[in-house]
Amino acid sequence: MDRRSLFETGATLGLGALAGCALPGVAAHAVKTPFAVPATVIPIVGSDAMFPVRRIYCIGRNYAAHAREMGSDPTREPPFFFQKPTDAIQNVAPGTVADHPYPTLTKNYHYEVELVAALGKGGRSIPMASALDHVYGYALGLDMTRRDLQRGMGDQKKPWEIGKSFDKSAPIGPLHPVSQTGHFGKGAIWLQVNGAVKQNANLNQMIWNVAEQISKLSEAFELMPGDIIYSGTPENVGPVVRGDVILCHIDGLPDLSVKIV
Repeated sequence: MDRRSLFETGATLGLGALAGCALPGVAAHAVKTPFAVPATVIPIVGSDAMFPVRRIYCIGRNYAAHAREMGSDPTREPPFFFQKPTDAIQNVAPGTVADHPYPTLTKNYHYEVELVAALGKGGRSIPMASALDHVYGYALGLDMTRRDLQRGMGDQKKPWEIGKSFDKSAPIGPLHPVSQTGHFGKGAIWLQVNGAVKQNANLNQMIWNVAEQISKLSEAFELMPGDIIYSGTPENVGPVVRGDVILCHIDGLPDLSVKIV
């Protein structure tokens, strides 16, 4: 299921469809605009409702071995976050291999498999003890990265959004409500390219778990229903080229697969 097919009903799709996830400041009725802007939504398993995406937050270097391979010391580094635009979402249906376009400007295109947490409640300065109460559900995602552009901008001490925040840079599977899955504190997370295992770790190896990420983020931003958090990737990120097939797995979620075209 691609993003375009989900958005054919226009700009107001999903804004009031998800109980408990209405976005503040947005009326439930249609708003008159000079042109239609498609909403970004994620299918919810077991429902005909869609999860409306407000913001995409990503945590960097959240597995110690990955932090080291990126040249960082995880014992001294506090958590840091960046954002992707909401239309970076590429919905991928389970049991399919979705075409994923190789982006422009890069010659070093990297995969990063991640657990994604979706918030159904927001707040500021959320206590860690109650942070998981804000999670509506979980999904399996990819944080695709133009690594050469990211590194090049970093070397110049410039923002590296161009390496992370581009079209379809956030492939994601359907959202599974917490009521169906519970929370994900441990379990295998791995990624294969053309059948060869590239990333292989356990969710319990996160430096900052999901509750800690929510609590820390809420110190810097007022979190809202509709926010999603890409929770970091294990070590052994690497390049893909056109024709490669990526297969991702997290215990308890359906696999996600894309073909680079």
